[in-house]
Amino acid sequence: MSGKSYPLGATFVDGGVNFSVYSKNARKVELLLYDHIDDDQPARVVALDDKANLTRRYWHVFVPGIEAGQLYGYRAYGAFDPEVGDRFDPDKVLVDPYGKAVAVPEGYDRNDAISDGRNDRTAMKSVVVNLSEYDWEDDEPLQRAFSHTVIYEMHVGGFTRHPNSGVPEDHRGTFKGVIDKIPYLQQLGVTAVELLPVFQFDKQDAPGDRENYWGYSPISFFAPHWDYASGTHPTAAIDEFRDMVKALHKVGIEVILDVVYNHTCEGDGKGPTQSFKGLDNQVYYILNDDGQYMNYSGCGNTLNANASVVRRMIMDSLRYWVTEMHVDGFRFDLAAILTRDSKGRPMVSPPLLWDIETDPVLSGTKLIAEAWDAAGLYQVGSFFGDHWKEWNGRFRDDVRAFIRGDNDTVKSIAPRFLASPDLYGDDAREPERSINFVTSHDGFTVNDLVSYNHKHNYANGENNRDGHSHTLSWNCGVEGPTDDPAIEQLRNQQVKNLLTITLISLGVPMILMGDEVRRTQQGNNNAYCQDNEISWFDWSLVKKHGDVLRFVAGLIKLRLSLNMYQDNRGRTLQDMLRNATFNWHGVKLGEPDWSETSHTIAFELRGPSGIFMIIFNAYWEQLEFELPRLDGGLTWKRVVDTSLESPHDISSFDDAKTIYQPFYAARARSIVLLSASIAAISPNAYD
Repeated sequence: MSGKSYPLGATFVDGGVNFSVYSKNARKVELLLYDHIDDDQPARVVALDDKANLTRRYWHVFVPGIEAGQLYGYRAYGAFDPEVGDRFDPDKVLVDPYGKAVAVPEGYDRNDAISDGRNDRTAMKSVVVNLSEYDWEDDEPLQRAFSHTVIYEMHVGGFTRHPNSGVPEDHRGTFKGVIDKIPYLQQLGVTAVELLPVFQFDKQDAPGDRENYWGYSPISFFAPHWDYASGTHPTAAIDEFRDMVKALHKVGIEVILDVVYNHTCEGDGKGPTQSFKGLDNQVYYILNDDGQYMNYSGCGNTLNANASVVRRMIMDSLRYWVTEMHVDGFRFDLAAILTRDSKGRPMVSPPLLWDIETDPVLSGTKLIAEAWDAAGLYQVGSFFGDHWKEWNGRFRDDVRAFIRGDNDTVKSIAPRFLASPDLYGDDAREPERSINFVTSHDGFTVNDLVSYNHKHNYANGENNRDGHSHTLSWNCGVEGPTDDPAIEQLRNQQVKNLLTITLISLGVPMILMGDEVRRTQQGNNNAYCQDNEISWFDWSLVKKHGDVLRFVAGLIKLRLSLNMYQDNRGRTLQDMLRNATFNWHGVKLGEPDWSETSHTIAFELRGPSGIFMIIFNAYWEQLEFELPRLDGGLTWKRVVDTSLESPHDISSFDDAKTIYQPFYAARARSIVLLSASIAAISPNAYD
């Protein structure tokens, strides 16, 4: 039967399944049906006739009797003429761009999709899925306000893959493993997990015998990653992913996906033919006039995201993950690429971003842009639209430099604390536009940021050439691990300093998996191909660095439950900033030191909900800071002092120690947070 062009992918209809795939330039397309994942040839080949099965470049067919779990793929016939952009290879099994699940044989071999000859036995294959059978139990995306959000960037596999994770062995490194560790996430207090890519990716897209661990190498934009399922059924990853989302939602934790719509795992002209390249290379990728790949992603190719068909695919993918998988938001990898046209030129008004910005399905989701790309396009502070938030790379760099003790950093740290008004100006968007972080998957962990002066990436097999060299790190006196208690105490304090600024600054805080227990990657700042203990969460650190875990959990609780920057009438952070009073200080009241050699700044935030005094002393000696006088016999209370040992480094407001002196002695390289009732402030406090 001829079938229909819509919907794309494999869709159940009465008595069977409708298959539809797009190819503008193919001369012939075949649907391949397999009985087993590692079969040498398909059990059935359905030839699509260019008259009965082709409607305006959509190849489609209805196949009766197909059931859920059926394995399938495509062959596409056409010209192989790289100079004009055509790379058809009918020997290669092609994954359906709209397939909802992908099965991977044990003998999968990426090289077989590169070399001559057929690759049926070792190719990934799409799976027919019936999405209607899952019971969501009234679950819906949570739509939590950004002002009440604390993000935890984590890797599904690495979170529980370590043998000491304490989860059942068959759950390690899977969606089920995340469910097992939900009590830990609750203890920490985060409100959202931002998962490194969970779309099906090619593990073999890595140098030598290493594996692609991070997952920034997608082959499908609809299928959850096969290896993150504990079950072996071809559709297990879908249900287990949905179980994870539902379980996280039940405890109030949102799920944000790190999505890669800028390139695929097919690489450049020397890469494999696995899906898009074999279906219509000219349509899916940005090519130059000689048919070669434009590499704005740094990964060999660049998806032609603003081409109409590709744009529709991305939009359908986003809607799918919201409507069918109930995710709460997306972080867009190298999002600046999504502003480029088919020639690679940045556009002022890119169609794809307009589509995302105005789509009603996506209107309640979190949209976060990594507002740069690998070709130097940098749009932090100027990314398109009203709905987007941005990873603030300036926050990361300026905070690192200040805490390290660099000169000429005080002028930079002040705006970073206030949600970077120098970047975002008087934009009508709330200050939560800035996603604040000092570490992420890409770069040092916070422990390594205070333990290494230089990257140590030799295990990656690229002679330490990969990864950023501008780390803005400081080893506190010794490169790498040490038994020196003084250095360890200083490192602990610097870790707390970095995380304190992240978690109390205006904007949206994001912390990296394991930073709360000083997880190390042994100085590797580009561990994308290290699926081993270099990257995994070592759960023994929960006990070893329980003091840091307690401190971070306390900071998160303070931020969320005490609403430092909001009043009890529910006004937005923007309203609070308009109605608050900021007084900048140095060691003396009203005398901030903005000079190049200054390493200290303090400020007082006075608003309807209370008053706070925050002292940043990045200097290497103790300094005494004058405090505003208080009326009515009331005094300041010390909530945070990063120089103190646990449990004195952080307290609840009710349990905070009262400070009776008119000054506070801030120890070397420390951050202090004091609080008081606004009603207690003397109108003549600075006289």
